[in-house]
Amino acid sequence: MISRRNFMQQAGLVTAVMLVRPNILCSEPKQRKVGIQLYTLRDEIGKDLKRVIVKIAEAGYKEIEMFGFSKKDKFWGIEPRLLKDILASHQLTSPSGHYGLDEYLAPGGKEDDLKVNIEAGAALGHSYLTVPYLDDRFRRSADDYKKIAEKFNKAAELCKKSGLRFAYHNHDFEFEAIGNTTGYDILLKETDPSLVKFELDIYWAVRGKKDPVKMFNDHPGRFTMWHVKDMDRAKPELNTEIGKGSIDYKKIFAVAEVSGVEHILVEQENFSIDPYDSITESCSYIKGSLIPLMK
Repeated sequence: MISRRNFMQQAGLVTAVMLVRPNILCSEPKQRKVGIQLYTLRDEIGKDLKRVIVKIAEAGYKEIEMFGFSKKDKFWGIEPRLLKDILASHQLTSPSGHYGLDEYLAPGGKEDDLKVNIEAGAALGHSYLTVPYLDDRFRRSADDYKKIAEKFNKAAELCKKSGLRFAYHNHDFEFEAIGNTTGYDILLKETDPSLVKFELDIYWAVRGKKDPVKMFNDHPGRFTMWHVKDMDRAKPELNTEIGKGSIDYKKIFAVAEVSGVEHILVEQENFSIDPYDSITESCSYIKGSLIPLMK
């Protein structure tokens, strides 16, 4: 199985749910959609990307957050505009994509690599270009994080010119103490709230000993996307289907509006059951038990 670190370096079910819970649709404020980060099914993509897209739609998802773009190979050999059409043929959109920006973030890094990614995101119809990971060589001190924040602000300005917004996705290392602060606190403080948003990976925040509800209240409106994945009760280092783990998602979804969330994206990095059964179960639980709690 390919790890994220290594990778960055190199509608039948819905109908069934509605028959059981006919009040779900009218309970969804703002017609909330459930999406999925495609990295969840990274081991299936090499077999047949188009089949993966079909299975995602059949599982009840309406949005796919992309990953895997490269200047040379695009998205596994598919041009962004063609991929957008493929998604649309299955009533899917892509609100965001994960794009590695190591070349841009490196000292002396230029904007060329960033611009190529912005062009791909715009062609796919993204609302957000999202940074999924910071290489450890860029984040060894508070000053390093301040430099990253400065680059984020500049990147966000460029995104804005192309009709995109800019976001950052966390793991747990950002919550480690750096003196009397953390890297995540520096990014929140040093980035422009009107330009830079955050995709809160709730699992990794909890692993980092953070309370997502407190984060929402402390920084309202900054967390416009969520990565929703649950924590295995017996082995916290593993994921499980939403609703089966130890994270209190009902409490989190009840205060969703404070966070400013626009996109709810399932991500699961490992499985104990068939991946397609897993993503179907998570989507059904979110629609039936969590979205009705959103205010």
